[in-house]
Amino acid sequence: MFKPTALSSVDSYKLGHAEQYPANTTKVYSNFTPRSMSHFIVPSEFSTTGIVWFGLQGFLAELQEVWDTTFFDRHVQAALQEAEELYAPFCGPNGFDTSRLAALHKLRYLPLEIKALPEGSQVPVGVPVLTITNTLPEFYWLPNFLEAWMSSELWKSSTSATTSYVYRKIINKYAELTGGSKEFVQWQGHDFSVRGMSGIVDAAKSGAGHLLSFTGTDNLPAVKYLQQLYRGKETFIGGSVPATEHSVMCAGGKESEVETFRRLITQYPKGIISIVSDTWDFWNVITNTAKELKQEILARQPDEFGISKVVFRPDSGDPVKIICGDPSAPKGNPEYKGAVECLWDIFGGTTNSMGFKTLNSKVGLIYGDSITPLRCLEILRQLKDKGFASDNIVFGIGSYTFQYQTRDTLGFAMKATYVEIDGVGQAIFKDPKTDSGTKKSARGLLCVDSDKDGFYLVDNATSEQEQDGNLLRTVFLDGKILVNESLADIRSRLGVI
Repeated sequence: MFKPTALSSVDSYKLGHAEQYPANTTKVYSNFTPRSMSHFIVPSEFSTTGIVWFGLQGFLAELQEVWDTTFFDRHVQAALQEAEELYAPFCGPNGFDTSRLAALHKLRYLPLEIKALPEGSQVPVGVPVLTITNTLPEFYWLPNFLEAWMSSELWKSSTSATTSYVYRKIINKYAELTGGSKEFVQWQGHDFSVRGMSGIVDAAKSGAGHLLSFTGTDNLPAVKYLQQLYRGKETFIGGSVPATEHSVMCAGGKESEVETFRRLITQYPKGIISIVSDTWDFWNVITNTAKELKQEILARQPDEFGISKVVFRPDSGDPVKIICGDPSAPKGNPEYKGAVECLWDIFGGTTNSMGFKTLNSKVGLIYGDSITPLRCLEILRQLKDKGFASDNIVFGIGSYTFQYQTRDTLGFAMKATYVEIDGVGQAIFKDPKTDSGTKKSARGLLCVDSDKDGFYLVDNATSEQEQDGNLLRTVFLDGKILVNESLADIRSRLGVI
């Protein structure tokens, strides 16, 4: 089984950089910063100038464990042999000098200081979320040796957290506009992504970011991740309901589909049961099957939370048209009306004080195929136009949202801005003439401060500013993790749950 090691979690081009810095370099100071949101595709009215910062505490635990178990706790000769064998094809005729690894092994800890903004903070583009530097001069090469690992592990959690925060803002807004249930909002964004992510660990870290803004999730790896690394057992993390899949419905047979529905509804007589409904003909299910089973559905008993709902789940087609209706379809047909109106025709519901309709509490809808922030907004907008409140639908947010992202979605990059050579500090920066300005880096020591508009960067800071006037707080120092925040802390900071 493949498991990453401290010495393999690196881009090979980092192997020669220690020798490539000027002679007598003793410090390298770098930062990790979201630089651009030009590739972050969300509705313009819900766009943001900042990102939701998340994932560092989990990464620090991983960093420490991997370095301890695969490097510091091994015999030095075994660790050095791994390096020599692994690095040999990448280093050219000069080879790789393992003496600095031997010195690091003798030290028995990572001589680094990492400072960071608190997780759950909303951070403007161009403001660093962390800085990293060496604490002993001979290990100047170490901060940027870790760049590839840090970047690859940190960008996704923040990107998913930022994306789900946008979903939350959209749903919040339409709850306000239509009188939808404010309590229900945190369940209306539901993580369906696990099977489409780049592995279970990726799913866990991405799904944990989603859970800053919502409590609806099928992502058990994310729940476990938050329990282990963010004191998640101290609060309610998230949950789901019994739900079918197509194999269940197919096994019951096409001709007996209504009996499969009846069996499931009676098998789960209380609470919520979610039933995939487009295995053959969704429009038949949402009209004829729903009508035939109306009395059984209405007779369901509430659970301890007072809930007794059958949720119909369409899983194919254009989600906007399926939920809200297709104006190009023959007038009066189910396709023309859309799923919400079809259920209203059978089960009715209530009209709230703002004049918008909510389906009978015994029925509901969840749509989980190819949902995006743009489609979420359009569904809620069209429901509003039809006179329905926002709380008639739950959005299953899957890998179509969370996996169609890259490091460039929020422009994350780790860059050095300060070095010390021969005991003299100097600011360094990049500003490519061929670039639009996105890749222009900050300069020198960095300090983050805040005002009424949020965080802002002070670059070319004095050492006093960097040490004492800095909202970037030390979270890792010489092998010790100095932060242990809970999911509840981080949610509170973001301010949506």
